[in-house]
Amino acid sequence: MSTPSPIKRRLTKQIFVGDVAVGGDAPISVQSMTNTDTCDVAATVAQIKRCVDAGADFMRVSTPTMDTVEAFAEIRRQVSVPLVADVHFDHKIALAVAEAGADCLRINPGNIGNDQKVREVVACARHHNIPIRIGVNAGSLEKDLQRKYGEPTGEAMLESALRHIDILERLNFDQYKVSVKASNVFLTLDAYRLISAQIDNPLHLGVTEAGVYRTGTVKSAIALGGLLLDGIGDTIRISLAAEPEEEIKIGFDILKSLNIRANGVNFIACPSCSRQEFDVIRVMNDLEARLEDIREPMNLSVIGCKVNGPGEAKEADIGIVGAAPNSLVYRMGKKSHLIDTNQLADEIEKMVRAHAADLEKQRENEIIRVK
Repeated sequence: MSTPSPIKRRLTKQIFVGDVAVGGDAPISVQSMTNTDTCDVAATVAQIKRCVDAGADFMRVSTPTMDTVEAFAEIRRQVSVPLVADVHFDHKIALAVAEAGADCLRINPGNIGNDQKVREVVACARHHNIPIRIGVNAGSLEKDLQRKYGEPTGEAMLESALRHIDILERLNFDQYKVSVKASNVFLTLDAYRLISAQIDNPLHLGVTEAGVYRTGTVKSAIALGGLLLDGIGDTIRISLAAEPEEEIKIGFDILKSLNIRANGVNFIACPSCSRQEFDVIRVMNDLEARLEDIREPMNLSVIGCKVNGPGEAKEADIGIVGAAPNSLVYRMGKKSHLIDTNQLADEIEKMVRAHAADLEKQRENEIIRVK
């Protein structure tokens, strides 16, 4: 029972990272970056798989040395999700990792070397049909721009991005996406709004170095939420000092809150008060942990009493109105049956998994009909 998003997305050119479309009318993709030692193939693969289980559309892996390129090739063989290779300064690494199977190169053309080196990288990307992500960060602007503007500004970040873009455009290469990230919310908003008015290529949204889990999540939600409400953004990464799978979850939570993209269970729960008929916080924490693996989209409402419970339950796929000794279940807005309030987590999990199985079957049948 999802509500369509009223947001009108900015129309952008569509590119592909592996088989994942970015831009145009494609869903806004969610990505993260590994933080393991790339040369530790087993640890990196395990981390990527945890992110994929959380819903990641593609992943970025740092390749600072030739040794990491060899590891990247083995990682590429062991995972199915598209991989973006993160390269700085060394054009030979960019060439090698493209040959090793990268689905996208994260480079800044202006930092990769002289014109000949840039031409080689672009020719290699064109040969392998892979895009480039230009990444501008407020903390690493060119020295002349730092002198010109005195401090990082939206205009400075725009000018830096346009320099890199111009290099690719002069080489007739248009398969690129751009990020203009800052750790400051207002600077992030300003930079992305400026560049969105200048180019029609896809934009990769993010607040760089957002911070630890709680404060970084808040900063990212404010900045990315503001941009997404403006229709800006084609792929997002939440940059937290936390495990990358947590970044994926937060990314989808932001998209779900704006009705932009569904992924798994959308939890609706009361903050609890003295009217509650059961321990709402304990039950919801339990359910969130139990249901992390569910990818089918659905709304689950769990309210602790009869004051707001029925109204919320009627809008959800599965709704629970707390009462003792039995709580009332709503399905698709209609009263269904009673369940033991002392067994709420178990009973709700069963219903959610059954509903997810039904949704998956419906989706598979729809695919068969289309074919």
